[in-house]
Amino acid sequence: MRHILGKPGLRDGCVGIGLLLAAIALILWPAQTSQAVREGLELCGNVIIPALFPFFLLSSLVVELGLSRYLGRVLAPVMVPLFRVNGTCAAALALGAVGGYPVGARTAIQLYQNGQCSKTEAERLLAFCNNCGPAFILGVVGSGIFGDKRAGLLLYAAHLLASLLVGILFRFYKADEEPGRTSAASTQFQTVRFPAAFTRAVAGSLQSCLNISAFILCFSVILRLLTLSGLLNLGASLLSALLSPLGLDRIWAQRLISGLLELSSGVSSLVDGSTAGRLSMAAFMLGWAGVSVHCQVLVFLADSGLSIGTYMTGKLLHGGLSALITSVLARLCALELPAAFYLTEQTQAITNLSLNHILVLSAVSACWLWLGFLLLALFGAKKR
Repeated sequence: MRHILGKPGLRDGCVGIGLLLAAIALILWPAQTSQAVREGLELCGNVIIPALFPFFLLSSLVVELGLSRYLGRVLAPVMVPLFRVNGTCAAALALGAVGGYPVGARTAIQLYQNGQCSKTEAERLLAFCNNCGPAFILGVVGSGIFGDKRAGLLLYAAHLLASLLVGILFRFYKADEEPGRTSAASTQFQTVRFPAAFTRAVAGSLQSCLNISAFILCFSVILRLLTLSGLLNLGASLLSALLSPLGLDRIWAQRLISGLLELSSGVSSLVDGSTAGRLSMAAFMLGWAGVSVHCQVLVFLADSGLSIGTYMTGKLLHGGLSALITSVLARLCALELPAAFYLTEQTQAITNLSLNHILVLSAVSACWLWLGFLLLALFGAKKR
């Protein structure tokens, strides 16, 4: 397949056929396509932008003002032995764990571009710091999809534990790099004045939110067209036939394909089945994050020179470890969850969340995290 697609003529022909089929699909189902766009806009306006904008702003200020350098002096005894990255990288780990996709990845790339970590350290960070935020896992997935806050807590604990395990494994990535390169990189960074940092952070955060919203709208339309055309069912049938020895039937294969492409659509399809199976698949989807999230990260990765393969490998490993840990925890806790039978209501529960609730929760979390960064920075400055 790679040899065939490597030929320019065949590759261009496949792209042309795909675009022609997409145009035909848009003509055949204009109303359904418009509805998919409206649902995507509701998701972006009610959940995505209010949840991400404060953390994008916070991450930019932490990096631009040099707070991460002070954090590095305090947290180096933890970050260096565990993940083999310098202490400034703790900012990407903390923001990624609380802010959600793709705040952690964006912060890691900013640290590298500003000279506060080496290329190898940034690639290690990308493998494990781009995580789902607690608001989505606890609120949308736990309470909204599974109808039980305990499920959200279990998934979030497994998600973070798997992320840390991936970080420990990636400490061996390019293990032969000579020590001392990190400190040399960090000396190149120069802080800027607060007015310049603030205006740049606000403009950059809004642009990042718009980029993310564009990909969410795009994949909302793609999934709707795949469903209407029957291609999603066809792909699910092929995947279930391939993985039938593992007990994967067509319905579960369709859910898996949806989650591989777009996270919210995948988790909202987990409406029935065994508790352990639903939780494990949700954990894999949350760890993998979906092609839509990966495209959002690629916007920041495009001109950075960092390895895309390292990031993708880390996310795939994160998904597998999350599913394994969740399966074990679900059996140990003997958790039984109610089955939801109305997929439409579950999807609407995601898109119709209160704008004020999400914005206040995200802003308060960002403020508390900013206060924690500031106190650690003051402690590091005083210690210095």
